[in-house]
Amino acid sequence: MPRLALYAIAVCVLSVAAAVVSFARGSWLGIVWILMLGVSSNIAWYYVRKAKNDKAAEAAAGR
Repeated sequence: MPRLALYAIAVCVLSVAAAVVSFARGSWLGIVWILMLGVSSNIAWYYVRKAKNDKAAEAAAGR
């Protein structure tokens, strides 16, 4: 798995934790953390799919 995807997944996990803490304390700031979760999860999926497609293209070119 690409390093940037792992970083994005780490941001996802930390965003979930921050959102839970924010909402538990009664703060609406958790909405910002939920939005960050959405962006970071999209980044993670992008880099995972990009690595998969690059690997497939490399295998097809190597034939």
